Amino acid sequence: MSAHSHDHEHAFDHDHDHGHGHTHPTGFKGFLYGLFVPHSHDAADSIDDALEASTEGVRALKISMGILLVTTVLQLVVTVFSGSIALFADTVHNFADALTAVPLWIAFILGRRAANRRYTYGYGRAEDLAGLFIIAVVAISAIVAAWQSIDRFFHPQPVHNLWWVVIAGLIGFAGNEAVAIYRIRVGQRIGSAALVADGVHARIDGFTSLAVVIGGFGVMIGFPLADPIVGLLISAAIIVLLWGTVRSLGRRLMDGIEPGLLHRAEHALHDTPGIEGIERLQLRWIGHRLSGNATITTSVVTLTEADQIATLAQNALRHAIPNLDDIKITPRPTTSPGSLPEDADHRRHL
Repeated sequence: MSAHSHDHEHAFDHDHDHGHGHTHPTGFKGFLYGLFVPHSHDAADSIDDALEASTEGVRALKISMGILLVTTVLQLVVTVFSGSIALFADTVHNFADALTAVPLWIAFILGRRAANRRYTYGYGRAEDLAGLFIIAVVAISAIVAAWQSIDRFFHPQPVHNLWWVVIAGLIGFAGNEAVAIYRIRVGQRIGSAALVADGVHARIDGFTSLAVVIGGFGVMIGFPLADPIVGLLISAAIIVLLWGTVRSLGRRLMDGIEPGLLHRAEHALHDTPGIEGIERLQLRWIGHRLSGNATITTSVVTLTEADQIATLAQNALRHAIPNLDDIKITPRPTTSPGSLPEDADHRRHL
């Protein structure tokens, strides 16, 4: 049967134009969207080996944590000598960022453990639990920064060594942006929403470090309240960031996936010789790996042919979605109902 001889009739009402079903903003809005909502539909660079993906994720966390710790120490030194509350808020948050790498690191290592009789799907969800810890740490850092800023309104203190404050803010921006680029790039390659979110987190922290620079210049021109005001703005930015992280993690915990992944899987199945339609297709993330099941319709009449089609379908799906670890394929006959044995909800696994 030709790969394109079927009529694409199935239970999913999609337009199979090999698009992704959604568009992204363009212009300046698109530029900001790309910075703070990074997304990639290109699976060509994805890592298809689960162990290699976890290893690369751990490596990214080690390196980025080291960069953030160095950045934090440098900022802390300047904070002590300057008394800048905005710089203090930024330093506290950068330190919290460095700490969030620890539970994620543990989750990557734990996720390598094999499934057992108690955890039959393995330990991949540990990554999502680490995300909950990250949210808690970020929230606490926002509260601490806001409290210090409000206190400074009622108990103002002079800010010294303003040029050092400016330099420290620039250091914070450079360190966070380097970490953001690295985490987002690796997170997209291995399919880790937690790592990508941590990268976006670092990127926004970089821009809040630039806000510290603005606060320093405000004090220089005779507006001392610029420092605590910027501290409050940093706290507000953290809360905005936190909401985006909550949404992303909540979607994963509810087994939500990116629509583009489902489109790629549908196209891969429809382009597989012997498949006439799709009755059901389900995918879900377990940590940074995908699993799922599919029920396909076919006109084959023997179990051997059904097995061959299932194997072709598995290969096509793995090629289209390298993050896919396990997929259950169930062929259904479209011709004579008795062609396949009644007990043969014929299933193949990757």
